[in-house]
Parts: sequence; structure tokens; C-alpha cells
Amino acid sequence: MLGLILQAGATAAPQNMGTMNLVMILLIFVVFYFFMIRPQMKRQKEIKKFRESLKAGDKIITAGGIYGKIREMNDQKVVVEIAENVKVTLDKGSVFATAADTQQK
Repeated sequence: MLGLILQAGATAAPQNMGTMNLVMILLIFVVFYFFMIRPQMKRQKEIKKFRESLKAGDKIITAGGIYGKIREMNDQKVVVEIAENVKVTLDKGSVFATAADTQQK
């Protein structure tokens, strides 16, 4: 009789440990989502909104660190004047920030 009780207790423990391991893995994924994935998605939305709000005449900084002023825009390209009579065509994704943002800090 005592042997049956010990066997029942021995088989219940591994099943319970498996459930605890599953709960811990799920908890790790939830924490990973809220501390890593969600803030990154929020930042991507802010960047997209910023790039959509750009217009001709805005002073910007490119991802390469070049300061300039937007002269022309379309869906994917931006023509930036970086010096007098010097214009470069950039991908809209390479616009990093407005120059006004960096001067206020």
C-alpha cells in the first residue's frame, strides 16, 4: 500500500513540473513582448508618422549626419539641398530627424 502511495506521488511531481516549466516559458515570452517588441513597434509608428509629416522647406538630418533642407518630395524620394546649389536625392527612409529638434536640446 505504501508503495502505491509513493508511486502516485512520484508520477504527480513530473507532471506538475512540466506545467510549471510551460508557465515559466510563457511568462518569459510575455515579458519579452512588453519590454522589447511592443516599444520597438511603437517607435516604428512614431518614425513613420514623422516621415509622413515632412514637407518642403523642413530642415532635416539624414541618417549619415548630413544637415539639409527639403526642396522636393514624393512617396519614396526626397531632394535635399545641403549647400547653395548642391542638391542630393535621398530615400525617405534615410531622414533621421528635423534640424530644429537638435538645436532645441
